Amino acid sequence: MADVINVSVNLEAFSQAISAIQALRSSVSRVFDCLKDGMRNKETLEGREKAFIAHFQDNLHSVNRDLNELERLSNLVGKPSENHPLHNSGLLSLDPVQDKTPLYSQLLQAYKWSNKLQYHAGLASGLLNQQSLKRSANQMGVSAKRRPKAQPTTLVLPPQYVDDVISRIDRMFPEMSIHLSRPNGTSAMLLVTLGKVLKVIVVMRSLFIDRTIVKGYNENVYTEDGKFFLCVKRSFDVLVFALRTDVSVLKQLVICKLDIWSKSNYQVFQKVTDHATTALLHYQLPQMPDVVVRSFMTWLRSYIKLFQAPCQRCGKFLQDGLPPTWRDFRTLEAFHDTCRQ
Repeated sequence: MADVINVSVNLEAFSQAISAIQALRSSVSRVFDCLKDGMRNKETLEGREKAFIAHFQDNLHSVNRDLNELERLSNLVGKPSENHPLHNSGLLSLDPVQDKTPLYSQLLQAYKWSNKLQYHAGLASGLLNQQSLKRSANQMGVSAKRRPKAQPTTLVLPPQYVDDVISRIDRMFPEMSIHLSRPNGTSAMLLVTLGKVLKVIVVMRSLFIDRTIVKGYNENVYTEDGKFFLCVKRSFDVLVFALRTDVSVLKQLVICKLDIWSKSNYQVFQKVTDHATTALLHYQLPQMPDVVVRSFMTWLRSYIKLFQAPCQRCGKFLQDGLPPTWRDFRTLEAFHDTCRQ
């Protein structure tokens, strides 16, 4: 192997070049030490200035001398041969007109690119194999009509399990009330009321949160039909109680008319909506969706002091007329949108 690869490197000059690099680094360090120390104590100011200038010039001359020595040794070291034969392709490097037909250098570049591509393809394959959705070439021959559409098991959760998870989260936070409804089949919608601060509409697909809308506590969260049902509920509360009718049925009618498209009229809650969307992207754990929902609700509960907590960085309550709307995902500390960066 040593006969095939020609390493035309002067090892003695190479060792001297390493020593020259160390000497150059030491001389550069002395220059900065001189600048750091400044003028030392002398009898007069003029004496201190002259001593500083003389010492600084000596250090600069040392740097220049070491740099010239390093440049001289670098020319003596030589360059390693680029001829790394790949079987019989090494004969291409013997072409006397390599400048006109650089086949061998291009072949080496293609070989390096191929190795790098293989390395990254292996990494991508390992990441894709960790996903739950798998496709293979064996399935390509199967007819699309006959092939069953396999769904991830975490998406097919019974509604009773989802209800139990939401119920446990509701009991965890006394200052937060959660009302659940299913207006369109098995998908759930949550109306989360956090104290007297805000209301959050959460659209879920099984235990995966698809969308969140944050509005003020006194803002309307219903559509026009929802406001009609709300008026009916308020008008006939006494009658329903007298007839001992299940009030939850009427509550379901109200929550089914939640407005999941309109934004809040206040800029502060629009900011919180944007941050809640960011939190949905942060809390991602498909294998344990109940942990994701509980973590998101814990993060959402930190807004109970939206208008009372100061910014942890600047210490102010208001910045550009807005309170600290950002909550850290780990510490749940309050920050202004510009102070968190």
